[in-house]
Parts: sequence; structure tokens; C-alpha cells
Amino acid sequence: MPQALSEAQKKELHETALRIVSPGKGILAADESVGSMGKRLAQVGVENSEENRRQFRQILFSADDRINSCIGGVIFFHETLYQYSDSGVSFVKMIKDRGIMIGVKVDKGVVPLPGTYGETTTQGLDGLSERCAQYKKDGAVFAKWRCVLKISDNNPSQLAISENAGVLARYSSICQQHCIVPIIEPEILPDGDHDLKRCQSVTEKVLAEVYKAMSEHHVYLEGTLLKPNMVTPGHSCLTKYTPQEVAMATLTAIRRTVPPAVTGKSYITPGEEEASIHLNAINNCPLPKPWILTFSFGRALQASALRAWRGHKENEKAATEQFIKRAEINSLACQGKYTGDNHAESGQQMYGSIYAY
Repeated sequence: MPQALSEAQKKELHETALRIVSPGKGILAADESVGSMGKRLAQVGVENSEENRRQFRQILFSADDRINSCIGGVIFFHETLYQYSDSGVSFVKMIKDRGIMIGVKVDKGVVPLPGTYGETTTQGLDGLSERCAQYKKDGAVFAKWRCVLKISDNNPSQLAISENAGVLARYSSICQQHCIVPIIEPEILPDGDHDLKRCQSVTEKVLAEVYKAMSEHHVYLEGTLLKPNMVTPGHSCLTKYTPQEVAMATLTAIRRTVPPAVTGKSYITPGEEEASIHLNAINNCPLPKPWILTFSFGRALQASALRAWRGHKENEKAATEQFIKRAEINSLACQGKYTGDNHAESGQQMYGSIYAY
């Protein structure tokens, strides 16, 4: 059994979690690994060098005060946590000085899980306590750990579900010992041709197992955040669903499995405009919501900025403006107030009884 948290530790953890997802605010996930960032840069013809990665992060972090009411936390990659702006100011100081919380990715990536059909677990528990102690000294107050599950005829297996739930619980417990709020991310990939109900069923099974493990590891839920996938059909599914159907399936799944004690949920989704529309629909869904429902977006906040920049110095200001625009849109969406051009369907009548719950 882990060492019990003191009341002071619990208070700090809960207050930090609340500040990250305070009303209208979400998380900028700027924690792409060197390899992941390389794929993003390649799409716009930019070399994957440390300097180019630094330059692009600087474009995001130098946004003006308009993002202060939209972004509650920024997740850093290890490299980024120790980088500086052109003017010699550390990125950590740039973010902290505006009252935005500092987070850091602490896992070491996915590795194959033997005995499964191509499933994975996430490594990085060894030395995690020492890394958390150092990250806390260096300004981080929350952390992220991503596990990945796949839907197919054979997957996810019970082995993969149990293994990843246990890993997430151990990581969470270790983080909390250092007063670092853990973001719990059991991501179910949208690859495949499964329909909405299949994704909902798998999401419920995975989240139920995750919170069983959290209970067994005595994780303080009020000092955690959940970063789940939205319940969506697979990319290859021929059936098209409305944002309202996605919202109903997503909320139904988490209402069945996630304790109300969890402070907030910051959703992940691969699209950009689609992400905002779905987040808006979730917050307008008529089902009761005992949590704060917001965003933790990487690509959905950065894609427009990256396309505007394309590695050219003269495009930096335009790129920053694109990032600010997406931050403002998603701030509205997590309050259920986004009415974008592509958001033709709105209103509770669209939820109705179209979904069997």
C-alpha cells in the first residue's frame, strides 16, 4: 500500500486540478516526442531539428494574453521543459508567469505486450519517482501518461485492458506522492471499421477497469484528471454519426464508469474543427455531468498554426494568431457556446431518443 497522502497534499492536488480545468479553460498538449514532432514537421516540409522544434513551441508559448482565459495548463515534453525563447527566457517561466500550470509527459512510450495480437503497454515506471521529484523542482505540477488500446475482432484483450489499467494506477499513485496531478489517459484508437456502439462498449469496459485499479492503488481521485477518447466510430466505419450521437455515447460511457469524485475530463480527438464541434455537443448534451468537461488537444490546437508557419520566420505572427483562434474556439466549446460555420445542428432536440442508453 502506498504511503497515505496528507491532508495538505490532498488539498494541493485538488486545487491544482481545479485550476487546470477552471471554467472555459483546457490543456495545450505540446508534449509530442521527437519522433511524433518529426511527423508533424514533415507534413509542412520542415526538418526535424531541435531548433525547429523549439521555434514552433515558441510560436505557441509567445501568444498574447488572449490565451490566458482559454488555456489552464500546458503539457511539456522533457526537451521543451528545458528550452528557452530567443530572448533567453525559459519556456517554463513564460507559461508560469501568466498563471498557466506546467505539466510534463512522464511515460517512456509504448512497447509490445507479449501474448497479444499486436497490443501494447506503456513503459516508464522504473525511476518515475525520482523523475517526478526533479520535475516538481523544475516547475511541473501535473503529469501525463498515455496508454493505447485498439479495437478489432480480437482486441482489446482482457490482458491488455488489465495491464494498462494497472500501469496507469501505479503511475498515478507515484505522481501523487510528489504532489503532481496525474492525467490518466487510456486512449482507445479510432482505427478500424467498428461502429459507435462497439466503441462505447469497449470504452466502458476499459474505464471500469481503470477505476477499479485506481481504487486498489488508493489513488486520490479528486487530485486526478481523466484524458479519455471521445466515443466515435472507427475511421473506416461507413455509418456516419452526428455530433449529438457522439456526445450521447461519450457521456453515457463515462457516466457508467467514472466516479463523480474525478475533478475533470479533458478530451482527446484527432480532428481540428470536428474536435471543437464534438466538445461543444458534449457540453450541451442534456445528461447530468458531475465533472468539468474540457479539452486536452495537441493537433487540434496546433495544426492550423503549423500550416501557417511552414518554417518561415516571416510567418510566425500569423501562426501564433491561428493558435489563439483555435484556443478561443475550444474555450467556447467547453462551455457549450461554440457556433461555428460548420456547426449547423444544435439544440437538445437533436439528442432525443436516437441513442439507446
